[in-house]
Formats: sequence, C-alpha cells, structure tokens
Amino acid sequence: MARPNLISKAELLQAARICLAEKGIEKTTLKAIADEAKVSQGTVYYHFRTKDQLMLELTQSLCAASWQSQNQHKESGSIEEALQGAKDRCGYDSFYHRLFFTSMAASFQSEPNRERLGAMLREENEQLASLLCSRWNGSPVDGIPLEHWGVLINAMVDGLAVQALLDKDFPKDAVFNSFGRLLHAISGGVNNLEL
Repeated sequence: MARPNLISKAELLQAARICLAEKGIEKTTLKAIADEAKVSQGTVYYHFRTKDQLMLELTQSLCAASWQSQNQHKESGSIEEALQGAKDRCGYDSFYHRLFFTSMAASFQSEPNRERLGAMLREENEQLASLLCSRWNGSPVDGIPLEHWGVLINAMVDGLAVQALLDKDFPKDAVFNSFGRLLHAISGGVNNLEL
C-alpha cells in the first residue's frame, strides 16, 4: 500500500540511493524509486521531473554531506583528510563517481542541470581553496592564486577517479601517496601528505 504523499525530497533521495546500490544506474527508474519509497510514481515526478534531475540532486547531496563532514572538523581537518576522503571514494566500483560522471554526461543535454553541476564544481573548488588557505598561508607558487589551486586539485582528483573507474588494476594507494607527496613538495613541506 502506498504511503500518503507526505514524503520529503531527502526520503526520496535515500530511496534512490538504495535503488541505485541494488540495481545500478542503468536499471534504476523513477517507478523503482517510487516502489522503494512506497509512494506513487506521481509523487516522485512531483519532486523530480526526470531521472537525470534526481541523480543530479543525489550527487549534490552526497557531495554536500562530504564537505559538511570535512567542515565539522575544520579546526582539526587537514588536506590529508580531504585527500583520504577523495581516495576512499575513488575506485572501480565507486558509487559516487559513477553517479557524478553519469550526471555530468546527462547534464550536457540540459542547460539547467549543466548550470547546477557547474555551480557544484565551483563550490567544491571554493571549499578546496578555503582548506588550502587555512593550511598554506598563501600560494606556494608565485603567480598561482589559491583559488586556482582549488580548481587544479579538484580536476586532478576527478581525473584520478575516471582512471580508477575504467581500470580495475589502477594503483590507487600508490598514486594517492604520490599525489600527497607532490602537494607536500609544492607547499614547501608545510604538511606531510603521505596517505
């Protein structure tokens, strides 16, 4: 029996997360999500017009939760912890990155979704720059603003995620250790970034 239409977006996103984990991205439908949430399909359509919109909002909520966790530990938080989190999400079967890159590809067909995903990336870049600012006390390389470091590091993490998604034998531990050492060398040894 269907639940009354009193369900939040957050509850639907949780149902979507369960469906995606059980069925995979390709086999998850809005009907399957409605069934998981025990609501009518119309209720899902009320909150999300398309599967792509739902997947984008789920991606955004997962990303926001990750940064919220990082920000709760901002005083004790570190570049190492941020890199460790990126490493933990990186892998051949990474739920987050499959969802992220699927949402990214779909967003090229929808300007509003593309703009939302672009805003999400800008927010990530700003979060990284803020984290670096609190640890580096200025850019370690003349002429490269901290804002650009946020963009560059975010792009490197996403690039590593693509490689891990496509290569079962991707040497994640070794590569992230090298990434940490690179940042350590660039920053003049401010932090020990060995992961």
